[in-house]
Formats: sequence, C-alpha cells, structure tokens
Amino acid sequence: MSLSTLLRRGIGLQLEVMPELSADLLAETLVAFANSDGGTVLLGVDARGRIAGNLQLEDAEGALREALGQCRPPVRTDWQQFEDRDGLAVAIGAPRSTELHSLADGRVFVRTGGGNQLLDGSRISVLAATKASGDFETEVVAGATFKDLDEAVIDDFLQRRTVRLGRDLGQKPEELLTAMGAMTGRGEPTVAGLLLFGREPQFFIPQSGLVYVRFAGAEPRGPGGLPGYGRREECHGALARVVENAWSVLLQEMRGEAVVRGLQREDRMLYPPFAVREALVNAVCHRDYRLTGRRVEIRQFDDRLELSSPGGLPGYITLDNIVEEHFSRNPRLVNGLFEWGYIEQLGLGIDRMIEEMVQAGHQPPEFRATPYSFTVILRRSEVAGFRPMPAWEGRMNERQMRALQYLQEYGRIANREYHELCPDVSPETLRLDLADLVDKGLVMRIGDKKGTYYILK
Repeated sequence: MSLSTLLRRGIGLQLEVMPELSADLLAETLVAFANSDGGTVLLGVDARGRIAGNLQLEDAEGALREALGQCRPPVRTDWQQFEDRDGLAVAIGAPRSTELHSLADGRVFVRTGGGNQLLDGSRISVLAATKASGDFETEVVAGATFKDLDEAVIDDFLQRRTVRLGRDLGQKPEELLTAMGAMTGRGEPTVAGLLLFGREPQFFIPQSGLVYVRFAGAEPRGPGGLPGYGRREECHGALARVVENAWSVLLQEMRGEAVVRGLQREDRMLYPPFAVREALVNAVCHRDYRLTGRRVEIRQFDDRLELSSPGGLPGYITLDNIVEEHFSRNPRLVNGLFEWGYIEQLGLGIDRMIEEMVQAGHQPPEFRATPYSFTVILRRSEVAGFRPMPAWEGRMNERQMRALQYLQEYGRIANREYHELCPDVSPETLRLDLADLVDKGLVMRIGDKKGTYYILK
C-alpha cells in the first residue's frame, strides 16, 4: 500500500504519525490499535503527511523492538518502508487482536478519534469480555464455497475501491479477499466474506437482511388493533445491496413538500439525507450477526424514523461516550464498506449525524440501548427547511486561517495538530483561537478533555 493511500484515512482512529521516534508512545499506540480496530503508525512523517527526513532505518528497527518489549502479550505487527528524495518513512501496522493487550506496567489503551485513551478497571473488564467472545467475522461458514460469492458484487467493490484510492493496487480478487478476511487461504468464505460479497448470504445467515415498515400516524397499530402500516419492504443480498435497496425505499418515503425558489424547484427531505444514511449503514455494519431470529428494522412514523439493529453497544461503548469514542464489533465489515465508499470517514459519522440534524432545525438524534438491541431515533421538528448557521463578524488571524485550511484537508483538528502547525505559540493562545472559531460558528467542538477535537460546521 502506498504512503498516499495510507494518509487518505487521516490521522485518527486507524492512523497515527510520529515525526520523532518514541518507543514508549509507539508501544502505547500499538496496544491501542490491537485493542481496537487495528491501525498503522507512520514513523518519520509529520502531521501534514510529509516525510520529515530525519529517520534512520536502524533507529526505527530499534524503537520497534523496544516498543514490542513493552507489550503484554506481544502485538503482531507488519513493516513497510517508503523512500523518496525527502528521506525515509516506515509504516508499522497492528491488526485488531482477539486478545486483550496491555503495557508492561498494566496500563490498557484503546484508540479513539482523539488518540490513545487509557481505560479504567471497569472498562477493561468489559473489553476483556468482548475479546473473549472471539472473532465471529472470520469464522468459516459451513457448506459455503467460493461459488457462493457474487462476481458482480466483487467487481463493483474493486471498481469503487480503485476510484476511491485513485489507483489500482494490482491485486487479484482472491488475494484481496484473503487479505480482507473474506475468505481463508483455502478459498473458504468467512462470515465477513458472505455478508460483503455473498450471492445469497441470507441462505447461510438468515438474520442478515433488513425490514422496512411505514406506519400511518405515530403508533404501530391502526384502528381496532389492526396492523397500521401502509408499506412493508424486505431487503436481501450482500450488505451493499441491502444498504442500496433500503436507501432507495427511504428516499421515496422521505420526500417532503416541494419549494419553488425563483425558477428552480427544490424537493425538501423530511430528514437530512446524511443523518439517515449514516444511521442505516451503522445499523447494518455494527449489528451483532451472532444473534439469530432478528433483522435490522427500520420503522417510519409520521413524526419519527427509528432504525434498530440487534445487539447491544459493542466493547466499552456506552450512551455517555458514543460520540467521542469508537469500537467496531465487525471491523472487517466496517473496513469493507469504508473501502467501498459507503462510509465517508471512520469515526466521524455520529458527530456529523448530530450536526446535520441540528442544522436542519431538528432535535439531535436519540440513542437507545438494551443488552440485545441498539436504536437510533430521528424526530421531525416543527421547524421546516434548513436553518442557516449563525453569521459572524470580525477577522481571523493567520493561525486560525491555517487551522481552517487543515480542517478542509483532513476533516478534524485537535490541540496537538494545531500546536504542530503553530509550534511557537502558547497552548493557551491556541485554545483561545479555537474557542473563537467555535463562537463564530465556523467549527464545532467534539468530545471532552484529552479527547477533544474540532470539525468544520
């Protein structure tokens, strides 16, 4: 994989850059990646993705040996190096592990959008229990063969992946599917492989479909206790087809009144399209596929839209930290849909879903969790149409303009990245700069304390 391809993900959930070597920070980050969804550390690369030019190969090898010596148990890693006229860079990959990893002193870290986060005792126990359940995605599906995968779906994935990456990596389909965990080296489809590329995955995994129901009114029952729905649709096939079929139904049912502006006719949606599509994709890729008997359900009422997926919140995620933190129950499904283009940027969906609902004049989404289900509720507001963001007056200083340029390029910025952009400015001044941009309505603050970062409004 090329350096530019790695950098496309942006610093965050699955990518860290380290312009200066630190074995301690490298060990911490490798543990965090192994305990979360996996990731890559780029040694000798700065926050803007440029090779720093001060990395020596033997120093990188020594730092990795020292870092791995601090990991309990050792973290499995892979190594890739890049060289150009600016110097050397090294990519150290750490895949998600089914084991719980810690540092030699007992500290346990996970990876969040804001960097590495230290877990307390109760959350370590929850994470350990999650790890102990095994990796269901990579289990071989009994009776399935390579012929049960759909060549047309695989070709669509390869084409969209090439467009997204900007180049063809030259991998044969079998090589890519094996690397993704979609099939074993013997050509046996895994759970992830059938869900992503299966011809009829519901034959082997019946619970992998989706049901949409449109109710008349605000209750699921009509007069006299009769079923109150006016439309019912079932979506089958590989997950990409399930998402697209459900999205087609939702687009039909979400159209509101038409508004004429000048000579242009504008169709308004009942809900912000991004918020609905993000909730849909999340429901499909984060559900617990071990639970049989229930499919993803979408229930649309006159006043709300409910998207419910089987399985409680994964790992150490709670309703209190769901915005700031990220943990995938099905990392291979998530990465597959990300490569496909169904997920725009890893770890930012909930943030933007909230932002889109508020900007459109609606209440923020509601999240409900039980041990066996998770539901997102989008409620319609009495306020119709788009509510513009507040206007602001005054000038930005040069530092703030650089911060906005960084946000346009990378999507988010934290205090650490801002300090790297302006190394000669005090942390307090930089904090005030960002607070001023929030007051002006240009950026939104997400998270708290060390996990705080900012996104464009």
